[in-house]
Amino acid sequence: MRERQRVPLTVEGYASDGAGVARLDGMVVFVKGGIRGERCAVRIDKVGRSAVWGHAEQILEPSPARTGPGCPYYGICGGCQLRHMTYAEELEAKRVRVEEALRRIGGADLSVSRILGAERPDRYRNKVQFPVSPGPRAGFYRPRSHQVVEVEDCLLQQEAAARLRKAARAWMVQYQIPAYDERTGRGLVRHFYIRTSRAGQSQFCLLVNGTSVPREGELVEALRAAGPGLAGVVLGVNEKRNNVILGESYRTLWGADFLMDTLCGLSFRLSVPSFFQVNPDQAEVLYGQALEYAALTGRETVLDLYCGVGTISLAMARAAGRVYGAEVIPQAVEDAAENAARNGIQNASFLCGDAGEAAAALAAQGVRPEVICLDPPRKGLAPQVVETVAGMGPRRVVYVSCDPGTLARDVARFAALGYRARAAAAVDMFPRTAHVETVALLQREDI
Repeated sequence: MRERQRVPLTVEGYASDGAGVARLDGMVVFVKGGIRGERCAVRIDKVGRSAVWGHAEQILEPSPARTGPGCPYYGICGGCQLRHMTYAEELEAKRVRVEEALRRIGGADLSVSRILGAERPDRYRNKVQFPVSPGPRAGFYRPRSHQVVEVEDCLLQQEAAARLRKAARAWMVQYQIPAYDERTGRGLVRHFYIRTSRAGQSQFCLLVNGTSVPREGELVEALRAAGPGLAGVVLGVNEKRNNVILGESYRTLWGADFLMDTLCGLSFRLSVPSFFQVNPDQAEVLYGQALEYAALTGRETVLDLYCGVGTISLAMARAAGRVYGAEVIPQAVEDAAENAARNGIQNASFLCGDAGEAAAALAAQGVRPEVICLDPPRKGLAPQVVETVAGMGPRRVVYVSCDPGTLARDVARFAALGYRARAAAAVDMFPRTAHVETVALLQREDI
C-alpha cells in the first residue's frame, strides 16, 4: 500500500473523529467522509506502521444516510465533521462510540441504549471565537492547521455573531488595523470573541496583542450598528507569544463587561473568561440526566468539582441539603458565588483551587459528601483526583465527560477502588461535530 493509491473499500464503522473505518490487508484504514455501509473509492493520504489514512474520493455505493452538508465551508474549515450524514446516523455513531469506549477501555459491562439528541442541530452555539490573521481574515482554522479560512457565516453560530464579525472586520479594513501574525509575533488583533444569550443579547470582546487599539470609539459605533442587542464591548489583552485565546486583563470599551443568561431556570452572570455551556438547550438535558443519577432527596451533601460558574452546583442545590463547588479559575469562583446570591440559593458555597487539593481540603474539614459530581476538561482526571474522590467515600459519583476515551480510562480507575459504572447516557451537546458528552453513574460496590 502506498500514498496516492486508490482502492475500493467498504466502510464498517466510525473513528472517534467521525472518519469512517475500513480494513485492507489486515490494516485499519480511516476514511474521511465515509459513512458506515458505503462502498467508496478511497485515495490513500498517509501510510503509517499500524494504520492508514485516506479520504472518500468517490462514493461507489452510497448509504441512505448520506446527505448534502448545506454549508459552503464544509471540508475547508475544521468546525464540523459530520454534515455529510443524516442527523440520525450521526447520533447512532456517537452512541456506539460511547458504548464501545466504556466496554473496551473502561471494562464496564454496560449498555448505552440511547443518545439524547438535539431538537435544533444548527444555530445552537452561544459562543464563538474567530481567529484573525493578516488580510485581514476572520473565520476558522483549516483542519489540523493555523491557516484561517474566511467564513462569512457559520450554521452552528447565532446570526448575531456573523453580523458582529463582519462589522469588526470592516472596521479593521477601514482604519487599517493590523492583524496579529503568529509567525512573527507582530500585529494587533488576535481574535473576535462573541457570546450571545438566550434573550438575544450579545457581548463582543476584541482580543489584542497590546493594551489599546486605534479608533476604539469607531469600533464601538460599528458594532452597535451591527448588533441591536449588543450589551457590551470589551478589550482583552494578550501580549504573550502563544496560542492562548483569552486575555490576561480586560477593559470595558462600552456597556457592560458581563452578559446575563439563563440555564435550568437559574440566572447567571458571565464575564468574558467564565465557562458556560455553549449549547444551553442540551445543557439542560445533560444536567437533568446528572440530577437523575444523583438521586437527591434534599438531605445529601454534594461536592461539585470543576464547577465553573456554578451551573451544575446550583441546579443540584435546589434538591440537596448542602453543595460545595470547587474551581481553579478565580473569576469563575467569584461568578459562581454571585450567581448563588442572585438566585437566592443559600446552601451552596464555592472555593478556589485545584480539584484534588480542594477535595482533600474539604475532607480534612470533615466534609463527607454522599454525592460527588465531576465535570473535568477533555483530559479527564489526574490519578490523585480519582484516589481522593474514592477516599471520601461518596455513595454515588456522577461523572460528566466530554471525551469518551478519558471517561472510560477513569471508569477503570474508579473500578479498581470499588466504584462500578452502573449507568451511562450519551448526550449530543455539539451536533454536526464529532464531539459527544456522556453522563455516567458510578456507585460503591457495597451499596
